[in-house]
Amino acid sequence: MDGVPFLTQDPIPVDGDFLYEFDALDAGTFWYHPHQRSSEQVGRGLYGPLIVEEADPIRVDRDLTWMLDDWRMTRDGQIADDFGNRHDATHGGRIGNSVTINGQIPDRIAVRPGERIRLRLVNAANARIFGLDFGGLAPVVVALDGQPVTPHAPDSDIVVIGPAMRVDLVIDMTGKPGEVVTVTDVFYEGLEYRLVDLVYGPDRLRDSVPDWSMDLPPNPLAEPDMASAARHQIVFNGGMMGQMMMGSGMGSMMDQMREGNMWFINGEAATGHMMDPLLVLPQGTSHVFEMDNRTAWHHPIHFHGHSFRVIARNGQPTRYREWQDTVLMAPEERVEIAFAADNPGDWMFHCHILEHQAAGMMGVIRVEPGTTKT
Repeated sequence: MDGVPFLTQDPIPVDGDFLYEFDALDAGTFWYHPHQRSSEQVGRGLYGPLIVEEADPIRVDRDLTWMLDDWRMTRDGQIADDFGNRHDATHGGRIGNSVTINGQIPDRIAVRPGERIRLRLVNAANARIFGLDFGGLAPVVVALDGQPVTPHAPDSDIVVIGPAMRVDLVIDMTGKPGEVVTVTDVFYEGLEYRLVDLVYGPDRLRDSVPDWSMDLPPNPLAEPDMASAARHQIVFNGGMMGQMMMGSGMGSMMDQMREGNMWFINGEAATGHMMDPLLVLPQGTSHVFEMDNRTAWHHPIHFHGHSFRVIARNGQPTRYREWQDTVLMAPEERVEIAFAADNPGDWMFHCHILEHQAAGMMGVIRVEPGTTKT
């Protein structure tokens, strides 16, 4: 039920229909969107949240979902019709000028003093990375990309969420009646702005922070066998101001750039939908991808069909070995991910800045069925 056109299904025709049927094996925060002309279809708002509830959820007073997005609007209030332009493709993607929560420009959200909220953040933007500062509040990260993680405070108390990523937070509203807390997006230096105000109502729910557990039950994910895992180097190149691949691949990349391709995985830019796989992995085997971002831009790298553990950044082991399906790579950053190839099929592997994907930063990972190893 992956929905990638010509890879896992044909596109749904105009006035046509298609029935998606699947088993919801993992509880958590997910979302759905098209991969047919996705930079425009998602950019025009064709998506929605998909929440799979735990059989035994953590205790909170309120469960909220914020679909974060931005829109490039014209002066007369229309969506700018400049999708797919070369500047967006070679730089940071389509960044909008109007930010919404759940499709509306936010102003004030009412909260109650003392209440505990589970806030599910989903970044549906084509390219904008959010870095949310919750003022004097102390958000606790409890899940990433739908998968439970050891509860922890975000780095520098800023919740960073790239395109396609999801972050579940638990936030205790510790302010007083009548107070206002401003949530600010501080990711882009010099372009900080007020996202929304949280306004405390007059009625206090409780006087102290509850001692309820924040540990979510684990999902049934296959652990990679690190002792036997095969290692693969994956290099991302392209865009403005980035490094080129060294050696024999450079000439090929220059030829591809003259044909209009801007981004590369291991020296190859994806063209069309039918692609030879980057890698063919036997079902049931474990793998480590050593990913090297040799570009001047962030890339949220998304792998369909699997969750993976983020095990290292720039050679340093991660603290939480978090399960994700989309990992945000900073410019010039090296990230290692590990996973068990337990889901047979052809799976997209791509940057979820949708203009980067459309301009070549996309490939296919094949998990070969019928060769299961234990």
